Amino acid sequence: MALSNSQLQNIDDEDDDFQDACDTEGASPSLDLEAALSEAKLGVNLFFNNKFTEAEALMKPWATTSMYHSVGNSVFAYLEAMLTFEQQHIAAASDALKQCLGVCNRYRKKNTLTETIGKTFKKINYDQYTDLEAHAELCTAEAMLLKAMLTFIEDETLTSLIKGGMKIRNCFAMYKECHNILTQRQWESENSRVHFESGVRMGLGTFNLMISLLPGRVIKLLEFIGFSGNKQSGIHDLVEGSKSLGIRQVLCVMTLLGYNLIVCYVLSHKEGDLDFCDELLVKQLKLYPDGVWFLFFKGRLEFMKGNLDEALKWYKKSWKSQNVWPQFHHLCFWELLWVNCLRLDWRESLLFATYLVDNSRWSRTIYTYQKASIMCMMKRSDLSSTELRTLDGLMKEVPKYKQRIAGKSLPMEKFACKKTERFFAQQSFLYVPALELMYVWNLFKILGKHFHLADGVYRIVEENLNELEQRQAKKGSGSSPLAPFDVDNKALLLLLKGAILRQMNSPLQAMKCLEMVVAMFKDLKEDLYLVPYAIVEIALIYIEQGKKEQAILALEDAKRNYSGYSLESRLHFRIHTALVELKGKSYENIPSGGV
Repeated sequence: MALSNSQLQNIDDEDDDFQDACDTEGASPSLDLEAALSEAKLGVNLFFNNKFTEAEALMKPWATTSMYHSVGNSVFAYLEAMLTFEQQHIAAASDALKQCLGVCNRYRKKNTLTETIGKTFKKINYDQYTDLEAHAELCTAEAMLLKAMLTFIEDETLTSLIKGGMKIRNCFAMYKECHNILTQRQWESENSRVHFESGVRMGLGTFNLMISLLPGRVIKLLEFIGFSGNKQSGIHDLVEGSKSLGIRQVLCVMTLLGYNLIVCYVLSHKEGDLDFCDELLVKQLKLYPDGVWFLFFKGRLEFMKGNLDEALKWYKKSWKSQNVWPQFHHLCFWELLWVNCLRLDWRESLLFATYLVDNSRWSRTIYTYQKASIMCMMKRSDLSSTELRTLDGLMKEVPKYKQRIAGKSLPMEKFACKKTERFFAQQSFLYVPALELMYVWNLFKILGKHFHLADGVYRIVEENLNELEQRQAKKGSGSSPLAPFDVDNKALLLLLKGAILRQMNSPLQAMKCLEMVVAMFKDLKEDLYLVPYAIVEIALIYIEQGKKEQAILALEDAKRNYSGYSLESRLHFRIHTALVELKGKSYENIPSGGV
C-alpha cells in the first residue's frame, strides 16, 4: 500500500526536529566560534594520528554546549556503532546525535512563522546570518546525515528505511542551502569561511558523486523527490575540498580515496585513479604517519596495483597501529583474507576468515560461507578429520545468520545460502567456491596486473575443468551426485576461465569460453547468473577492442533480457557505469522503456 505525503512527513518528523530553528530562547556559547573551530581542528589531528582517547577527551566536556564539540563527540559514537554493530553502541550513538542536533539547533538562525513562510516567496538575505548561525546549519546537516544512516541499522524495517531516506533528502536540501549561504553572504572571518567551505564541498561532493553512480531510472526517481547527482561536479568539489585548510579537508581526502580505491572496484569495471590516490596518500602519510585509516588505504592502493606483498605489509601496519578500536582490525582482516586468496595461500587466508567468523557481527552468513569456501579450496588430504567435520558444520551454519532489512534478504547472503544447498546436494563438494567469490567481489581485475597471479588462478580452473570433463567421459558418471549440476559447474568454470583469459589479454580464447557459457543458458539448473555475467564479460572484451556498438548491444542484452538471478543489482551497477561511459551523459536521459 502506498504511503501518502502526510504519512511520509509524519515519518520524517518523528523523533527529530530537522526543520527551521524555531523562535525559542537561544543559549550563549561557552566557546566562541573561532575557539571551537581551533579545538575541532586539533581533535581531527588527534583522531587521524590514532589518539582516539585524547580526541574524545577534548570533545566530550563541551559536547552539551559547543556544536563543533558535539559533532565530534557524536562522530566518535557513530563510528563505534558502525564498527561493532552492538546494540548498546548503536543506542549511545543515537543519543549522542540527538543531543548534537539539540545543541546545533540552539545556534541556528531563529525564524518567526512569518519569516519562514516568506522564505518560500522571496529571495533570502543570507547576510542576516551570522558566521555562528551559518556553521550551525552545516553542523546540523552533518548530524542529520549520520542520524539518517544510523536509522538503517537501528531498526531494519520498511518504515525505518523510508524514515532514513526522508532524513537524507532533508539533509541534502540543507547542504544545498549551505552552499547558498557560502556564496551569497559576506563573511565576518576568512578562517570561518574556509572551514565552512570545506564542509559544504565535502557534503555536496559526496552526495553528487554517490548519486551519480546509481542507474538512470533510480536517478530519475531521486530527482523527482529532490535529489540530483553530477559526477564531475562531485569530484571537483571533493578535490577542491582536499586542497583546503578547512576542518573537513581530511574527510574530502577520505571520500576520494574510498571512491577511487573501493567504490570503483566494487560497482564498475573501471579502475580508480591510482596515481591521484598515490599523490594524496604521500601527503596524508606525512601528516599522519601512523594513522590507521591512511595505512589501510595505502594497503588498498598496493592491492589494487597487484603488489600483494606490499599490500600485506601496509594492511598489517594498519592493523597493528592501534588497539583502541579492535573492530577496525576486521577491515584489515577482510582485506588480508583476499590478498592471501589471490596469492593462493589458503591456509593463511583461513586464519583471517576464522577470526572474522568468531569476532565480527557485520554478516555472519557471509563470513561463515567465506571460511567454508576457503577450506573447500584446500586438498582434503591437507585437512584434518576435525577440519572436515568443521567444514560441514560451517555450511550448515550459513543460513542460520541470514539477515533481513526492510523485509528483504541481502543479495550476497542469499547467494551464500544457495551455495550451501548445492554443497550438500553434491555430497559436501563445491567447485572452486573461493575463486567464484573472488570473481563476484570483482577482484579478478587485479589478476591482470601481474601474469603470475592470473596464471596461478588459471591453472586451478583448468585443472577442475579437466577433472569435470574426465568424470563426464567415464561410464556411469550419470550416477554421480555431481551429475545433476554438471552444466552449472561447467558453466561456472568456463566463466571463470574466460574472465581470467580476458585479464591475461587473450580475447579470442576468452570469447570462446564465454560464448559457451551463454549457449548453456537453457540447460542451467540453478546458476542463472552465470549467463548475464558472461555477456558483460563479452561486452568488456568489445570495449577493449574498440568495438563500441557491439559492446553497447551486449550490455543492453544483459540488462533487458535477463532477470531474477543471483547478484542482479550488483551487475546492473556495472552495466550502468559501462553504458554511461560508452553513450555519454545522454544515457542518463533514456526513456523509462529503454535500457
